[in-house]
Amino acid sequence: MYSHIMLGANDIEASKTFYDATLGALGHGPGIFDDKGRCFYFTDSGIFSLSKPIDGEPASHGNGSTIGFAAADPATAEAWHAAGLANGGVTCEEPPGVREGAAGKIYLAYLRDPSGNKVCALHRLA
Repeated sequence: MYSHIMLGANDIEASKTFYDATLGALGHGPGIFDDKGRCFYFTDSGIFSLSKPIDGEPASHGNGSTIGFAAADPATAEAWHAAGLANGGVTCEEPPGVREGAAGKIYLAYLRDPSGNKVCALHRLA
C-alpha cells in the first residue's frame, strides 16, 4: 500500500543513529545519505526516510501519528525497544507487552525518536 514514509528530523545524525540501531534490531541495514542530506532505508517492501523539513521550519511530531515497524517475534520487539532507548529514544505509552483489541493479540513496544516522532515495533500473536 505504501511506497515510502518520510519523517522530519531536526538532527539527522542523531536520528540516523537511533534508526540504524532500532531498524538494525529488526534486521535492516544502516541508512544511506543522498546528496541533499536525507537518510534512506531501502527494503523490498518500501522506503523509510529522514529529512530536515524543506520549508526550513523545525521538525515536529504528528499528534496522534505512529509509524509501526513489523517485528518477527516479541523478543525482536524487545531488542528494538532496548536499542532505541540506548540510542536517544524515549519510552512512551505502556511498557512493551501484549495488547488485545479488535485486531486480536499483538505485542507492542513504543518509543519516541530523537525528534519526538512516535514509533513502535509490532508482532501479531497467533
